[in-house]
Amino acid sequence: MVAQIQSKSMYEKLTPPTTGSQITFSEGKPIVPDNPIIPFIRGDGTGVDIWPATEMVINAAVQTAYGDKRKIEWFKIYAGDEACELYGTYQYLPEDTLKAIQEYGVAIKGPLTTPVGGGIRSLNVALRQIHDLYACVRPCRYYPGTPSPHKYPEKLDLIIYRENSEDIYLGIEWSQGSEIANKLIEILNGELIPATPEHGKKQIPLDSGIGIKPISKTGSQRLVRRAIEHAMRLPKAKQQVTLVHKGNIMKYTEGAFRDWGYELATSEFRDKCVTERESWILSNKEENPDISIEDNARKIEPGYDALTPDKREKVCIEVKGVLDAIWHTHGEGKWKDLVMVNDRIADSIFQQIQTRPDEYSILATMNLNGDYLSDAAAAIVGGLGMGPGANIGDNCAIFEATHGTAPKHAGLDRVNPGSLILSGMMMLEFMGWQEAADLIRKGIGQAIADRQVTYDLARMMTPRVDPPLKCSEFARAIIARFQ
Repeated sequence: MVAQIQSKSMYEKLTPPTTGSQITFSEGKPIVPDNPIIPFIRGDGTGVDIWPATEMVINAAVQTAYGDKRKIEWFKIYAGDEACELYGTYQYLPEDTLKAIQEYGVAIKGPLTTPVGGGIRSLNVALRQIHDLYACVRPCRYYPGTPSPHKYPEKLDLIIYRENSEDIYLGIEWSQGSEIANKLIEILNGELIPATPEHGKKQIPLDSGIGIKPISKTGSQRLVRRAIEHAMRLPKAKQQVTLVHKGNIMKYTEGAFRDWGYELATSEFRDKCVTERESWILSNKEENPDISIEDNARKIEPGYDALTPDKREKVCIEVKGVLDAIWHTHGEGKWKDLVMVNDRIADSIFQQIQTRPDEYSILATMNLNGDYLSDAAAAIVGGLGMGPGANIGDNCAIFEATHGTAPKHAGLDRVNPGSLILSGMMMLEFMGWQEAADLIRKGIGQAIADRQVTYDLARMMTPRVDPPLKCSEFARAIIARFQ
């Protein structure tokens, strides 16, 4: 029997469904009833086309997988231009919408316009910050037949965990020539830099703008925690988390992100994780049980013999510490069954996801690095039209299309709904409805392989697909391939 609910919140202009139940959260994990109420934001521009296609596919997948045992009760809420039509000028993000997302826990949204003349810089960023959705999750996976500029796009199967609340998203700036910027430069040049010997004789140019980007231990570790937990659910060959940073230059922000990630992995997940350097130390002893501490150190540290005595001693202490601490739990090959945690410099990983993509599984990054990487990875597998996304916190999650509104195509029933459909697939996986999610993955993959695609993919296929499918026709083609 479908449960009846009574909304906790009073809404100004919304009426929640009279049937269905709320999704709640416990220790950051969703508790999902069989008839969840899920708010949706249609989106601006092409949202008028891609949301109906997405709703059709999600409903069909749930019905095919579970029959009448499970059903989503959709709850329409408003943001962007559509919200202004209902709530008034500049009301891009009404309080009703924020209440509904908070109350029902999981929501999905189409693309939203960037407000003009209002007080919100970005609706997407505002939703993430208001609900503390600190993990931006962007899977990038290739579906055979999708046009790609890369020769072997099928080698890329990557999930990016991008920190969503700090770094440049929490960045504070002062413009060049402003009173505060000038005062900060004076204090930095005259007091703080000279008091920090490692900065040497650096001086900030007097005509500079000033920006501060905070990176916290709490923010870093809660993101890495989610990335490791996700890795533990993957097939054994994909259980790897790579910490991405520019810590060779920015040691106390980017470098700290790396260090805090390793600290979390080797404390909270000690029995589930091994670091790359630990694996080298353990494998050296496995290959040669009688290897000395110094020879083991020589193998893991390039240029060991050219190091100063104190640096060589530091590496030896590291080797001994690892063997003393985890040889009995991780040695003799046991580490090979654990989640591997390693790190890569940001500029290096940009190259490696293109030249050696099959070596990586989950990337955990700060905000700016993850922004670049997720779009670059999406380009390899077919572009943002095939790129799903989610913003996840401990008490709430919003799934979204990753592309813009493309208003010139709105209402023409022609754009690719793939990004939002795949985001719906992510939502079903998050809810634990894996059977329905698998149907969508199968359906969209087979439709593309069968060259049943919208114009954006059709024009790049060889030979070109003509005529392409409409947006709604693509949704029906996916559903037809569930069986």
